[in-house]
Amino acid sequence: MKELELKYGCNPNQKPARIYMEQGELPVTVLNGKPGYINFLDALNSWQLVKELKEATGLPAAASFKHVSPAGAALGLPLDDTLKKMYFCEGLELSPLACAYARARGADRMSSFGDWIALSDECDEPTAKVIQHEVSDGIIAPGYTPAALEILKSKRKGNYNIVQIDASYAPAAIERKQVFGITFEQGRNDLRIGEDMLENLVTENKALTPEQKRDLVLCLITLKYTQSNSVCYAQGGQVIGVGAGQQSRIHCTRLAGNKADIWQLRHHPKVLALPFREDVSRPNRDNAIDVYISDEYEDVIGEEVWAETFTTRPEPLTAAEKKEWLAKVTGVCLGSDAFFPFGDNIERARRSGVVAIVEPGGSIRDAQVIDTCNKYGIAMAFCGLRLFHH
Repeated sequence: MKELELKYGCNPNQKPARIYMEQGELPVTVLNGKPGYINFLDALNSWQLVKELKEATGLPAAASFKHVSPAGAALGLPLDDTLKKMYFCEGLELSPLACAYARARGADRMSSFGDWIALSDECDEPTAKVIQHEVSDGIIAPGYTPAALEILKSKRKGNYNIVQIDASYAPAAIERKQVFGITFEQGRNDLRIGEDMLENLVTENKALTPEQKRDLVLCLITLKYTQSNSVCYAQGGQVIGVGAGQQSRIHCTRLAGNKADIWQLRHHPKVLALPFREDVSRPNRDNAIDVYISDEYEDVIGEEVWAETFTTRPEPLTAAEKKEWLAKVTGVCLGSDAFFPFGDNIERARRSGVVAIVEPGGSIRDAQVIDTCNKYGIAMAFCGLRLFHH
């Protein structure tokens, strides 16, 4: 098949719409549903991300995409009991691929609501069962077991979007797109990202653990498919905060850092022990947790709302308790798609437990940024690679 007609483009008024190949056949097959224009943008960007993560690490990978940027991306590492509870996976059989998606979805569950999923490997039954209970628009993977396919087809009253991609497909070296009737052309960003990009350590601390190297590579590959400007925090083989599409680098760092902090606070015993009513859905639990962690808990939410959510109203998680919990966080890695122009980005990253950073370097204030890292013992590598994506 050379082309696929779509219902409409980015918006319902943008017709006609299609995806097509100028040469050869489309490398994607729709197995169920009717994916739209934005669905395919998410699908093709997210597939590239997980494919590269698998190639770079040898581990199964998954991504959760919303509006052409990852809300989360992760590798197929086991979940401990706390993460199983955070990600609603208690009592489930978890394959490595299922762990990868649970982690990707769990990075920022608020943003992942209605996500597009990408899997690096054939979707197995345990992964499909994790996806089964999440609100999602669709999925792309190189294949599906019969059992997994049947589970996924049952979602959204049988209309869940399921796309299979030819894993051997390699696009042309030159890519094009049109803006306002004008065609843009460039070489594809096909530079391979690996641990060799972490060798230029410019700080006094030149020690990177294998886990930190893995997480820094995860950051770089995630940034490669995140709308710029972008900054990414990662820990334990998964993204925990992405700041995408901001005009200011410090705003990227703050946005991603705030998301990383929320992820850390979800580990707090008070959050894990929230007394939810059994009839409260996952999305409503996620919303309640987000408000509970925020400063709005006491001032905004009325008693009637909490009565619909909890069996008893929880004691607040105080500002002092949040500060104390976050002060203990460490071991976080951070990547930036372009150089940090000022040391304020490092100051903000340190507050979220960052101990290792990778960025391109090349700012006229590199010395200031390096000095700020040295002040806190943070290791930083200059990879020399800018990763703007638009």
